[in-house]
Amino acid sequence: MANINEDAKKVQAIINKSKRIVFFSGAGVSVESGIPDFRSTNGLYNQEYKYPPEMIISHSFFVSNTEEFYRFYKKKMLILDAKCNPCHLYLKKLEDKGKLRGIVTQNIDGLHSKAGNKLVIELHGSIHRNYCQNCMKLFDGNYILHSKDLIPHCDKCGGIIKPDVVLYEEPLNPNVMNSSLVAIREADTLIVAGTSLVVYPAAGFVSYFQGDNLVYIDVNEKARCDLATLTIHQKVGELFSLLEV
Repeated sequence: MANINEDAKKVQAIINKSKRIVFFSGAGVSVESGIPDFRSTNGLYNQEYKYPPEMIISHSFFVSNTEEFYRFYKKKMLILDAKCNPCHLYLKKLEDKGKLRGIVTQNIDGLHSKAGNKLVIELHGSIHRNYCQNCMKLFDGNYILHSKDLIPHCDKCGGIIKPDVVLYEEPLNPNVMNSSLVAIREADTLIVAGTSLVVYPAAGFVSYFQGDNLVYIDVNEKARCDLATLTIHQKVGELFSLLEV
């Protein structure tokens, strides 16, 4: 792995001359906050379960086996006490300075918003938003986590509550998609971090970038983005802890 200080200097030089930065984040951005990713050696998809995780977090499985879905979801995905890491905190400062024009994230943990960023587009939803499928009443993550029954029910009408996250077999919200594409298209610098760029349609969003610098950051040395003008293989939080606004 290359020297992290040298890599930080390269990223810093690009940030210094950029005026419209968009940050595109994947699960690797939150790993340093204690949230497991999906496809790494220790990721959710490489652990043993009664059912494959890809099946559990699908729409059809949620409908047909809601109890098993929530058993997995509450234990492995509903992480409400995670702390923001240096990447999240740096992006807040960058937004405050007016350089960061948006965060497009595949993550559902809400850590970008928790850090104070306002310009956050959550492609796959958030564990902090949940709604009754019957009356559409909204509930926070704590209501789900501490529900007396494994399957949380609405305290108003008794309907089953569903997390406002995009499951497999479900489409992305078209308005959210459009906002993401506009932000990426208008950026002069796109920083893609912590994602293997294998989940579509989100992975295809980078092709809409028309700016000067596409920085790709991932700790996996085999990870690649063909459109990148600079590729960095470092832990995202450690790298961003060395940057200045």
